[in-house]
Amino acid sequence: MLSATTEYALRAVTCLAGQQACGKLSCAANELAIVTKIPRRYLHRVMQRLVASGLVESQRGSQGGYALKQDAKVLTILDVVNAVEPLPRICSCPLNLESHTSLCPLHTELDRAYAACEAAFQKVTIHDLLNSAGPITPLQP
Repeated sequence: MLSATTEYALRAVTCLAGQQACGKLSCAANELAIVTKIPRRYLHRVMQRLVASGLVESQRGSQGGYALKQDAKVLTILDVVNAVEPLPRICSCPLNLESHTSLCPLHTELDRAYAACEAAFQKVTIHDLLNSAGPITPLQP
């Protein structure tokens, strides 16, 4: 359901949040690519979207890198998803049939599923991911 771009954005943001929680102000692109296992060129494109959305800031130079602009306690999975590739919502029946003046049963149910995903993603913060009680921890250096 989520694209590789969205998956990579979530990995990168979670890693940056973990770095900040450990007191590190920013993370160099090369380190971020290695830790998150994201191809360097692809990471650049993902980070451009996150910077453009205002979730992440970038700084050039030898001391540069990427850092979160928002607190991980309020930044949700949905915020990251919407920054790179928002979930599609269905407003009208895409079949363009005259008899479908509103959503048909199929597309009504599909839109409900998208809405449920949005609601679930809105409930989970990046901080929640970092502090999960599960045995597997997010990618961190």
